[in-house]
Amino acid sequence: MGKFRAFVTLVLGAALAWPALAQPSGVIRLYTSQPSDQIAAATEAFSKLHPGVKVEVFRSGTTEIMNKLQAEFAAGRPQADVVLLADDVAMTQLKNDGRLLPYPDAPLRNVPVGLVDADKTFFGTKLITTGIVYNTNLVRTRPNSWNDLLAPEVASKTILPSPLYSGAAVIHLGTMVQQPEFGWKYVETLAKNHAMAGRGNGAVIEAVARGEKAYGIIIEYMAMNAKAKGSPVDFVFPVEGVSVITQPVAILKTTRNPEAAKAFVAWQLSEEAQQQSIGQGYFPINPTMTPPSGYPEVSKLKLLKSNTDELLRTDEENKLKFSELFGG
Repeated sequence: MGKFRAFVTLVLGAALAWPALAQPSGVIRLYTSQPSDQIAAATEAFSKLHPGVKVEVFRSGTTEIMNKLQAEFAAGRPQADVVLLADDVAMTQLKNDGRLLPYPDAPLRNVPVGLVDADKTFFGTKLITTGIVYNTNLVRTRPNSWNDLLAPEVASKTILPSPLYSGAAVIHLGTMVQQPEFGWKYVETLAKNHAMAGRGNGAVIEAVARGEKAYGIIIEYMAMNAKAKGSPVDFVFPVEGVSVITQPVAILKTTRNPEAAKAFVAWQLSEEAQQQSIGQGYFPINPTMTPPSGYPEVSKLKLLKSNTDELLRTDEENKLKFSELFGG
């Protein structure tokens, strides 16, 4: 009995002497296309869990962020630690260029396999679809189909986001032109009938909510959030289906603070972050969680299929052709 007590004392003493796992600390720099108010809420929640980490944010459209990153890579001075972008194509490009740090032990218990890069270099954090927004004061007949935007009297009152600025628009354009029933003919018809390209999705919802345009092509949460705040708008999930983005998060291989960067990625995948996303109007990636009020169940969404490799291969070509059609 005396030997047993001595053994227990020795084990407990060793446990007490063993240092606690260090909390991440220091600074990480986040490059993101997520709206400023939303990313501010996210970093505030993360900082409560990891008070020793300061998150510095650079926020812009995906295309501008990628241009900034490429300039920093060329100068040999990348500044970002973490990137959170509404664009799988941009993330795939960063991965293919050898810019991302694998995170093999990321907490993925409630993350669908389809949202995880095969090499675990980036991870989807949300489900965001693109559909149609319309001004309820200006539109008497609710649109149900993508084709409802093509008539000259409708197209001329329609605004869409530009892939020259928006990552979501890159995915939507690339997805639409991959669909046999749409293709470039669909986009060309919009342009021929005088649809207008704004900058990003923010420009779309502002124009439709103010009544400058009657219709818009937009990511759903911006329209739904505007509706909830009293704007005269409503959102349609077209019958043919919607394009989808997953707003992936990743760590750059050149990060100067990998532990804090991993902590931020882990938080983005957590149930707390998913609950916050639902409150911000996003579909959750966790299939056990309920989407925001007024949203359909994720299982009932009809998603337009796209090939990511094809999206990446045709990205520059698509942007150039879009620019020729709509200007910019």
